[in-house]
Amino acid sequence: MSNKPKQPEYLAFVCPLSVEAAGETGDRKMPRFHMVAYTGGVMRIAGFPHPVVVDIEGLDVGRQDIPVRLDHNHRQGVGHTQRVVVEGGKVIAEGLISRDTSWARDVAKSGVNGFPWQASIGAAVIDAEFVPNGQSVTVNGRSFTGPLHVVRRAVLKEISFVDSGADASTSARVAATHNQQSTPKESPSMDDVTDTPTPVADASDSATPDTPENPDTNENTLPKTSQPPATTPTTLAASAAEPSDDADDDAIMQMRRSVAAESRRIDAIRKLCNPSGNGTKFPAVEAQAIEDGWDVTKTELHILRASRPQVPATPSSQRSFRGSPQMFEAVALMASGLPNSRIEALYDAPVLEAADRLRGVGIQEFCELACGQQLPRFRRDASGWLAAAFSTASLPGILSNIANKMLLEGYNYIEDAWRQVAKVASVNDFKEHSRYRMTGAFKFEQVGADGELKHGKLDEQKFGQKADTHGIMFALTRQMIINDDMGAFTDIPRQIGMGAAEAIADAVWDLWLSNPVQDDGKTFFHADHKNFSAGANTALDVDSLTAAEILFGGQVKPNGRPLGIPATILLVPTALKVPAAQLMKSLLLNETTTADKGKPNANPHVGKFTVVSSVYLSNASFGGASSKAWYLLADPNRLPAIEIAFLNGVDRPTVEKTDADFNTLGVQFRGYIDFGVREQDHRGALKFKGEA
Repeated sequence: MSNKPKQPEYLAFVCPLSVEAAGETGDRKMPRFHMVAYTGGVMRIAGFPHPVVVDIEGLDVGRQDIPVRLDHNHRQGVGHTQRVVVEGGKVIAEGLISRDTSWARDVAKSGVNGFPWQASIGAAVIDAEFVPNGQSVTVNGRSFTGPLHVVRRAVLKEISFVDSGADASTSARVAATHNQQSTPKESPSMDDVTDTPTPVADASDSATPDTPENPDTNENTLPKTSQPPATTPTTLAASAAEPSDDADDDAIMQMRRSVAAESRRIDAIRKLCNPSGNGTKFPAVEAQAIEDGWDVTKTELHILRASRPQVPATPSSQRSFRGSPQMFEAVALMASGLPNSRIEALYDAPVLEAADRLRGVGIQEFCELACGQQLPRFRRDASGWLAAAFSTASLPGILSNIANKMLLEGYNYIEDAWRQVAKVASVNDFKEHSRYRMTGAFKFEQVGADGELKHGKLDEQKFGQKADTHGIMFALTRQMIINDDMGAFTDIPRQIGMGAAEAIADAVWDLWLSNPVQDDGKTFFHADHKNFSAGANTALDVDSLTAAEILFGGQVKPNGRPLGIPATILLVPTALKVPAAQLMKSLLLNETTTADKGKPNANPHVGKFTVVSSVYLSNASFGGASSKAWYLLADPNRLPAIEIAFLNGVDRPTVEKTDADFNTLGVQFRGYIDFGVREQDHRGALKFKGEA
């Protein structure tokens, strides 16, 4: 059995208010009231054994014309509200004393006379939690320590005038007018002859308040038509008579500012709903936005949702794909802007047809459909939304698969010429690994008459290799979820994939162009290594390519025997890509260096080398970059000049969902890849500077 204290299903709390004899309404004048209903602090509420804090964001205002009573008695009607808003962290209610009852007249006249009325708001408790002794909780931007009750969700039902509340320091101001006609006419009504009402306790009493008028049939469910509290200023009517003092001047100025703010709000909403000026495009949104006090941001969100095509029901023949992970992945990829041909290559036709019906949904709707359950409103309860969405097994997996696909897509966008010039190897851990140089120690020897085979041995000439982890975090953030943009989420892992490819390319070409110093104290490309030449005669042409081929063929093993491995790759910067391609493809060339000047001759190098070009070779951000230098390389799998090793051979980045940091109101993912780059045998490549 739970030890959680029993909590009432209804609460009433007390606040200060003011009554104004102001404003013409039709052909008669009715007094107006203004009350600050709640400021987000701790209260003592009847029926709750411990102090209570109400989460303002979870207070569902719903309708704006809420009944106003005396002492929470539905028989003692006083009036109604015209606007209930959340403003500056406070719940503010404004309205008219519109009932023609003795209680309405008493409230109006005594308020104008200066009686210190207070207000008590009645709300149906939908969700409350108990914070044990010593534990802390943050509500309404403040920190509170238990024991206390936190009302997370409640529905505002009515507001009452009370003459005494738990807070003795509350006060009210009544703005009187010269032409004092603030109370309803003194005519009898049926309410005047009702039975004596039973008093309803406010926050200072120990009894539970009476049930409010017209309660919902199920107090534990939020009404479907309820909307979040508006955050815009309230429209107030100006006083019909001149103010009697400076305080009245301030009140009138405040009312005028409120009227101006409301006019600006309505004008902004109408411009959003009628962007062309040719007639309202979203009349239903406009009407509800004006009536319920929506701000511009909320109106834009509803316009965005209204502009999306309605999702039709999936035909019975496709029910097997409705809600499938593949269908949701396809929906997200459609939002990413990928070409249809790429998406069609990944999924079968029934999946694509079902996904097309959901094209254009936002993140919030997407997550709710993928979860298969209704989620709380994200703007009100972001933490609850995230907890509910990611408590399912389907959504995290779907989002991770989407992120992986988009990350790989971005990974393949970046130039990967390094794959053609570097040996791609695998390591199984992050330790230092050895690569041994080709020395000739394993040459087969003739077997003697005794049939004994000689042992080959590893030479001490070796190279190192070590993999490291490279990665970055990214998140499905609160801003993305509120903006409801699926494309923003899919674009981030694509950018991460591009970043992973850039990290590898940067590492390979930075090492290549840096010409690192070797164990013998000389740089990798060096004349003493017989793999470097400079001068005007090294510019790329038929003669320099012939000289480079000869120089490469002159490489030997430590024992002086020929290396025996030919060059197969011609590596050039972008500026030399076309000349290199012509040298490899032209059968004839115009010889300009012999006595037979201008005579067509056969091209000796046609088809001899594979041309590889990289934009990194001439990029000025890399030390040693040049638009004139070019290289000859052996097949990297036979004699690698440079090697890139991936952990366990995984040569593409991985995406994983992680727990979000405390400061991140969203869902985090991490993308990472494990690799290392090292230069290997200098005999596997040579460099011609292309200039002096």
